[in-house]
Amino acid sequence: MLDLQRLRALHAVSVHGTVGAAAVALGYTSSAVSQQIAKLERETRTVLLEREGRGVRLTDEAHQLVAAARELLAIVERAETELEERRGVPAGRLTVAAFASAARGLMPPVLADLARRHPALDTRLTEIDPHLSVDLVAKGAVDLVVAHDWDIAPLPAPAGVEQAVIGDDLCDLLVPEGHPFAGRTAVRREELGGERWICQPPGRVCHEWLVRTLRTAGHEPEIVHQADENPTLVALVAAGLGVALIPRLGRGPLPEGVVEVPLDPLPVRRLYALWRTGAARRPAIAETVRTLRAHWPEVSAHTPR
Repeated sequence: MLDLQRLRALHAVSVHGTVGAAAVALGYTSSAVSQQIAKLERETRTVLLEREGRGVRLTDEAHQLVAAARELLAIVERAETELEERRGVPAGRLTVAAFASAARGLMPPVLADLARRHPALDTRLTEIDPHLSVDLVAKGAVDLVVAHDWDIAPLPAPAGVEQAVIGDDLCDLLVPEGHPFAGRTAVRREELGGERWICQPPGRVCHEWLVRTLRTAGHEPEIVHQADENPTLVALVAAGLGVALIPRLGRGPLPEGVVEVPLDPLPVRRLYALWRTGAARRPAIAETVRTLRAHWPEVSAHTPR
């Protein structure tokens, strides 16, 4: 008889790509995940992982087991949902993935509220960019995702995934003190040509939005500095090294030497909660989505302007 937890470990390696990343997602050590898979290999008398450079590669037999694991985990999720629904109380473990500024600016009060009101609910947060997290919820690697899209780049929900709007986050142009835009009440997108830009790396949602926005306005962006975290981007602006478009959520107070200038029209990114259709009736999902939406007005009211 195959052990479900060992199948879950193999499924996690398939979804996340490495034993280390799977361990983080499952809340185990890398050694524990490796041991689970080694036991599964002995049970099945099959090699499931092969070394490939510094990582691992799933064998054909492993991919077959992963497909079976996906079906079994979906059955377990439906059973757990039905039991929780009968009790009518949010309970059990709920894994949540959120992008960086939501993890910093929105999730702390939401998680604290859930913990206070629902002690039987064990909510666990992982910080993941939206272009990865939406796929993870579709594959069953996480239960709920907080993601975002932009006004010119909508976020499609994969098949079998439902979504609800949390709220809209606004974005401002940040320039160094003394920049020609610093004294303006607003700047139009058509005026942004010729600037030296500071933004997130390629592949990140904010990077793609910046490139598409400037190209739509007729400008090819000159991106001179790239960093993952918004505080780093703000620090580079403060040093006079370029300009940046930074959302308000989780941004924090601006340091000396940085001036916020509104764009016209003001860029908007929309925040969503996403979850699998099979778990839609689970009270933990419904209550977490309700709590996210309930906290958004207060969180957005206290973002810098």
